Amino acid sequence: MALKSGGWESLRSGTHTEIQSCGGRSTSQPNPIPPLFLSSFPSKTQQNSIHHGNPPPPSPMAPPLAAPRFHAALPLTLRLRPQKLPRWRRAARPNDEDYYLIDAPESIGDGFSFSGGKYADGPSKSDEWFAQGRMVKAHPVYGNKGKAKDPIFGLTMGAESQSSNDVFRWFCVEAGSSSNPSVLFIHGFPSQAYSYRNVLPVVSDKYHAIAFDWLGFGFSDKPQPDYGFDYTLDEYTSSLESLINVIAPDKLSIVVQGYFAPVVVKYANEHQDKLNHLILVNSPITDMHAKLPSTLACFSNFLLGEIFSQDPLRASDKALISSGPYMMKEEDAMVYRRPYLVSGSSGFALNAISRAMKKDLKVYIESMRNVLSSDSWKTKTTLCWGLRDRWLNYDGVEDFCSSLKHNILELPMAGHHVQEDRGEELGNLIKSILSG
Repeated sequence: MALKSGGWESLRSGTHTEIQSCGGRSTSQPNPIPPLFLSSFPSKTQQNSIHHGNPPPPSPMAPPLAAPRFHAALPLTLRLRPQKLPRWRRAARPNDEDYYLIDAPESIGDGFSFSGGKYADGPSKSDEWFAQGRMVKAHPVYGNKGKAKDPIFGLTMGAESQSSNDVFRWFCVEAGSSSNPSVLFIHGFPSQAYSYRNVLPVVSDKYHAIAFDWLGFGFSDKPQPDYGFDYTLDEYTSSLESLINVIAPDKLSIVVQGYFAPVVVKYANEHQDKLNHLILVNSPITDMHAKLPSTLACFSNFLLGEIFSQDPLRASDKALISSGPYMMKEEDAMVYRRPYLVSGSSGFALNAISRAMKKDLKVYIESMRNVLSSDSWKTKTTLCWGLRDRWLNYDGVEDFCSSLKHNILELPMAGHHVQEDRGEELGNLIKSILSG
């Protein structure tokens, strides 16, 4: 039987904005080379004008900044454009009047600076998040093929794209006493440990909560493919084992969201003696889930994928918000963009992961189903499912779980990235599941 959690909740009233990227010459700048800039959010006067059907007056633009280096990002022109959004891109409200938005406060905008790898002036959420974590060494670097070069021009890449000397560095954030039972939170593709920022405080009163960035994501190492790590699913499985041996040597529970779930299940099947509980959050489990959505599959295209993966808005914003009813503040969106703004390494890793998923995901999902339905699978297993997932269809998931007597919990207001949409609610559900 499916248990429903949560309910209708009014979305915050305010400016409805959408971040869009567009190429070509800026209409407000005669410069033939489009600068990278970000406009302000509309004022209250502009909002009232919009609501009465009048076009808004022009928004003041932030001054043009220095163009990014090639490996930092492609040149973009960014605007925040208030508009009525098409129905399929909106999240439901109690009165069935739909809105879809990146929920950000009014501001004068935020410019990007690429000098020295810095993407914004002053303190940021990304800096605060990094200060909460630590770097952990785990999983040996194999092979010695010299300095990594980019796949387009063959130019030697920066330090972030090079492998560590011997062991990879992983970014980990921990909350709660280490004397409490450990719970490992694993993000999906594409995302970061930051997505669990609202979950960790909820569970940390009773558990030792740990979240980490996969190799290729966030603050963890991102070597260029073919230079120490190739981003295959098999490599991710073996690297996960290495990391767990370091950060959680005793028994633990695992929470995993999204497309990395088949990798985690493969690891769990070989180490059931270490697991107390496995919680799968919107994980691919049916045959229909074996095909990546177009917003992720595009990164596996030859040459075009390398170009797309260097676009911070396509690689972070579009890849995230197309999966469900996101309500993300601008300052949080900047955390996800940061890796793509400061280096090309994240983009090339994303490109390699997309190709690996496209090649091996179907086999891994079939293996995952076989493991979860096997008589040898003894680990307590629960599925949490955001019903507004636009990537993974819910059809067949409930039937699969009920036939195997796995518990399933539905979150009506969440999308694919449940921990982002309903972090506190998911945290309370996890505590309830683990406490029995």
